[in-house]
Amino acid sequence: MKYNCDLISDLLPLYKDDICSEATKKIVEEHLAECKNCKKMFADMSDVSIDEKILKEKNEVIDSQAKFFKKKTTLAGSIIALIFAVPILVCLIVNLATGSGLTWFFVVLASILVAATLIIVPLMVPKNKMFTTMATFTASVILLLAVICIFTGGNWFFIAASSTIFGLTMLFAPFIVYRRPVNAYVKNSKGLAIMVAYTVTFALMMTCIGIYTGPAEFFPLATAIAGPLVGMAWAIFAICRYLKMNAAVKTGACFTAVGILSGVLSHATAMSVANTSITGVTFYSDPWLALMLSIGSVGLIIAGIGALVGMFKGGKKNENK
Repeated sequence: MKYNCDLISDLLPLYKDDICSEATKKIVEEHLAECKNCKKMFADMSDVSIDEKILKEKNEVIDSQAKFFKKKTTLAGSIIALIFAVPILVCLIVNLATGSGLTWFFVVLASILVAATLIIVPLMVPKNKMFTTMATFTASVILLLAVICIFTGGNWFFIAASSTIFGLTMLFAPFIVYRRPVNAYVKNSKGLAIMVAYTVTFALMMTCIGIYTGPAEFFPLATAIAGPLVGMAWAIFAICRYLKMNAAVKTGACFTAVGILSGVLSHATAMSVANTSITGVTFYSDPWLALMLSIGSVGLIIAGIGALVGMFKGGKKNENK
């Protein structure tokens, strides 16, 4: 034989994966035609039954471990649920024994349910743990507010519930959009989805507050204060997310948006409020309007400089090409 078997054995993996040169292929094939040992070695390398067996055993081990941990977490969740059931049962007995009927018992039940959603739900739910936990936690908090409101005879439920939903949306939305099943729907529009969620829940909260306190006086004042702030948030988001310009242009555009919206829009809205019965409220004055317009003008200058710098750099790159 022309070549040593040790050399051919080193070349066999390359030959099997077809990543060697034509000259190497020819050498290996000539050697395999003469050497039975190397030919058998190559046949064993080509046999994928061993790899399939190893893969099957690996999958069986993974499935076995998954079932083991699922049983353990289910057992842990069941034990915790029983622990939570003890104070519920005690409160039920005491509530009935004192002749109070089922009154504050429901408050205790709803309170324990809030804690249970954060502890038991992640252990018991097999899929979409974060989304399910956050959703059930929010629902349990709203339920607790409803029970307390009914028990105390109040009429503040919708204000408290809408404010809670807005606050929890501010906290949870950035996490939920990156988790199943929400991420499959929003895809590459996660930022837009978060902004829509913030705006909708904020509008819901302001509507509930306005209905409770009196629409005629509340909504003009709320529009004067909150309208420009919401507009600024959307303007800054749109500029940073969708404006295909350099950082200087985006910075200038943000300054411009803040100046114009906080000055002109707030001042114009405040003028409409002046015709209502609201008293004791100081709105934006003419000097404030001038200041905001000045900030907007500075933003335009920054944006213009940034655009010129971008055009200059783009021109130099084209020249270098």
